[in-house]
Amino acid sequence: MGTLVEQPGYPKLQLAHVSKQFNVPRSGEQVRAVTDFTLDVYPGEFLSIVGPSGCGKSTVLNMLAGLDEPTSGQITMDGQQVDGPSAERGMVFQNYALFPWRTAWENIEFGPRYGPRARKLSTQERRAQVQRYLDLVGLTGSEHKYPHELSGGMQQRCALARLLANEPEVLLMDEPLGAVDAQTRVILQEELLRIWGQESAVHDRRTVVFITHDIDEAIFLSDRVAVMSSRPGRLKQVLDIALPRPRVDAVRAMDEFYRLSREIWQLIREDAYRASISQGTEPMVAPVHS
Repeated sequence: MGTLVEQPGYPKLQLAHVSKQFNVPRSGEQVRAVTDFTLDVYPGEFLSIVGPSGCGKSTVLNMLAGLDEPTSGQITMDGQQVDGPSAERGMVFQNYALFPWRTAWENIEFGPRYGPRARKLSTQERRAQVQRYLDLVGLTGSEHKYPHELSGGMQQRCALARLLANEPEVLLMDEPLGAVDAQTRVILQEELLRIWGQESAVHDRRTVVFITHDIDEAIFLSDRVAVMSSRPGRLKQVLDIALPRPRVDAVRAMDEFYRLSREIWQLIREDAYRASISQGTEPMVAPVHS
């Protein structure tokens, strides 16, 4: 029951006064995407980041992954500076990013076969690991299909299994459910929590940082939700999601769920409206009960 009301020990990830500035091609204009962003993420926590389009959510995630370098400030994992990509931090993208010429099995096997831990695994151990994650995400029976033969939901399950097969300590997820239909999205939310291990002890779970436009999705999945303001992206507020785990569909009908949805929407509403007018980008998914 409950969530990470008492964060255990030292943060897994720390962003300390992080800013990121980009140079616009041709014009040479400098655009500040994120400014003075400070946030701690704790071991075993599921933390979501929401905010209006263009506020820098994906930029924050890319910096956590080591794909982008902060212009100023510092990012650490277990007290060590993040200075590039690492097998300890795995990432899932909205567009799945599967290898189209490889089967589901071969996609999932790619990390254990060619990654930094490959030499530690025998052929038998590698096959057992792939089968384990195929079973975990419910793709057994589809392992010999190519990505184009899988539905959107199955492709995202495959992308998640490929990530898990590398056994990273931190899962970084950039709108991973954004490309599937609404019904599949609800099902995959519950599946994601099952795979994450929401019924396990906190110290047995991986740490997750999850980007989404969907406020209700963030609440349903998360221990905490970090709300960002419009560009330059700042951390506006962090809300504890003190809803019972395991999260089941009935949680969505709780008064506290509605209250949190309204509170987050009010924090974002004005910025989201301005972003949709000025940028013409994907809007926030507001709660239907707002």
